[in-house]
Amino acid sequence: MDRLLSLAGRISGVGGLALCLIAGIARLSGNYWIGGFQVGTLLQAGIGALVAGCFLLLWALTERAG
Repeated sequence: MDRLLSLAGRISGVGGLALCLIAGIARLSGNYWIGGFQVGTLLQAGIGALVAGCFLLLWALTERAG
């Protein structure tokens, strides 16, 4: 369970970071839409994925301590 939570947290965090970077670069280049989605929506999805990754990694840490 510990390895699964750690892996899921890392994948979610990397995916969220990638979404945030893509949205930021697109917005700085003057684009408001990417693939039918607004850049702000992609940024919010990236932030949500980062938060989920942090939660999963925290859960994995508490599983080890307990």
